[in-house]
Amino acid sequence: MEAFEEGLTAMLPRLRRFAHGLSRSAADADDLTQIAVERALKARGQWQPGTRLDSWLYRIARNAWIDTARARNRERARTLPAEAGERVGHDPRPGIEAGIDLRTVMAAMSGLPDEQREAVSLVLIEGLGYREAAEVLEIPVGTLSSRLVRGRNALLALAGEG
Repeated sequence: MEAFEEGLTAMLPRLRRFAHGLSRSAADADDLTQIAVERALKARGQWQPGTRLDSWLYRIARNAWIDTARARNRERARTLPAEAGERVGHDPRPGIEAGIDLRTVMAAMSGLPDEQREAVSLVLIEGLGYREAAEVLEIPVGTLSSRLVRGRNALLALAGEG
């Protein structure tokens, strides 16, 4: 395994350059290189001596980048930036409370996903502020705002059907 460790050490500058080419960011390249090295060390038994270590490491780095990009895309689709939650100033509770009776709301609440139900419960029912509710849920204010908007819209749609 000394050949593996020596080869891995020698490949670090090239692996980082490749990671930088994939990510176009020095910070992301450092993270990606670290992830690739960790995965390579965990899977070192899968590398066959006599085969190209560089190709194997590049493939690991590329797969790690694909995983990272997919995770970021999923995260972007689910959340708004934190600044979006800080700019929210309209309190929707009076409008919702005036137009929907409690039984309809509770029935509609049971149809919401857990993350939306938590946000709606803390802000619209319990009356917590956005920052306070975000702290309770241990999420950014923008994430809370995103969940609350989706939950409120789904709640109004579900309540309208009932």
